[in-house]
Amino acid sequence: MLSKTTGKPPRPTPGFGGLRRFRTPGISAVLLLAAFVVFAAFTLIAAGREFLPYSSAKPILDVQRDHLPAALQNADATKWAAWARQEDETIRARLEQGDLDSMVNLLLYGTSFTQQPRIRMESLTEASKTGVLRSRVDDLVAGLRSPGDNERLVFLNGLLRSKGIDPGAPGATGEFLYKNLLRVLEERKTLAARAAEAKPASLLDRASLFADRGVSLDTSILPDFSIEQTLRDLKKRGVLREGQVARVAVIGPGLDFIDKNEESGYDYYPQQTLQPFALYDSLVRLGLAKNNAVSLSIFDISSRVIDHMQRARARNNTGYVIQLPRDIARPWPPELISYWRSLGDQVGTAVAPIRPPKIFRPLNGGQGLETRAVRIRPDVVLACEPMDLNIVLERLNLAAADRFDLMVGTNIFVYYNAFEQTLALENAGAMLKPGGLLLTNDRLAEVPGGRSSMRLAGTTDVRYDDHGVSAHEPVGWYQKLVIRN
Repeated sequence: MLSKTTGKPPRPTPGFGGLRRFRTPGISAVLLLAAFVVFAAFTLIAAGREFLPYSSAKPILDVQRDHLPAALQNADATKWAAWARQEDETIRARLEQGDLDSMVNLLLYGTSFTQQPRIRMESLTEASKTGVLRSRVDDLVAGLRSPGDNERLVFLNGLLRSKGIDPGAPGATGEFLYKNLLRVLEERKTLAARAAEAKPASLLDRASLFADRGVSLDTSILPDFSIEQTLRDLKKRGVLREGQVARVAVIGPGLDFIDKNEESGYDYYPQQTLQPFALYDSLVRLGLAKNNAVSLSIFDISSRVIDHMQRARARNNTGYVIQLPRDIARPWPPELISYWRSLGDQVGTAVAPIRPPKIFRPLNGGQGLETRAVRIRPDVVLACEPMDLNIVLERLNLAAADRFDLMVGTNIFVYYNAFEQTLALENAGAMLKPGGLLLTNDRLAEVPGGRSSMRLAGTTDVRYDDHGVSAHEPVGWYQKLVIRN
């Protein structure tokens, strides 16, 4: 998703090996196509990034003059530049709060450090009475003291030290865990009250529900299913055509540390990112893109996401394995189950999944997890270029031919207020080709006269109804208008 940076675009990662390998006599057409995609990624790096210029921000400032931060009242170019740099730092600082939220998720749902049963939020009081919560805290404290090669515990060990907490001190560590658990509980109450008061007309109108919350890296398969269904709808309507998509960007794909929902919160496999590969897979499956001819940029401000993808690309001869567990007891509709079974078949091959721990295996008539795994092809991994970019305030300065056909950002804009969402829409529009699309499950305020000319062209309502459970998720398509003289 989102990275603490030096202010410079990342350099190509080790493992690129230049392009010499693609000049070998007898090279296959597939590798030549992969070389072209890598070259396209280099052009994006060379483009460089910039803060949203004042000339593009001014129409937004004029429209929202009554709702601007104090520092932007009567703003000029100098005030705007100073505010943008300060706001960028403020947004990036929210990542640490999101990491602490993930620590709480791990406490409740993690299985890599304890044999205790997982705790649902609604069962927290009972877990406290029975001692399960205390046992989980004790086990996590022990794991943080000696994390071994558990990458999640290693990360949290460093996070605690950065907060002045010695993981070797059980009392201080346990107190820190309880304190953050209580904070998360209070935040959930506040968010629930805020959502009830807002009474949005649709789920697309979630507004700025998480605008004062830590920016977390939660991820799951559900947004990827929603995007594939939306792409299918767009093709059916003729908005997207066969083979049309070649340049794509994913905004904040997330990193599967452990999700905040028990049904999709797992830590028995290595951390992974899913959306870039799922999107590539969907585009090829639907015929909207040609296999081995997609250039996919990953925009994020999280150094963890950037580093994760850079390491994956450095291992470009091994591919990238994604684990896809599914809780059989969860009422998924047939379309979602079908998507889960096919995910990755256009960009990789099935491999043996990691065996879940005993807590997930069927006991006493239980259903447990169904699992599968896919090894993503090396050329697909190499086609996914991570770049540090804050979509709220930054953009790539792209030549017209290098702009994107499609951008995707799910569960991202809800972390920002209406003013910031408008800035993000302007930046996205500046990087899209005329007619290009931004797909998101949040409504973004449009600005008449905005330079990017982005408009909500329509929505796709993705339904999850099954076994008496009714749920749906609208996905909006924001399109850059084609200006004709």
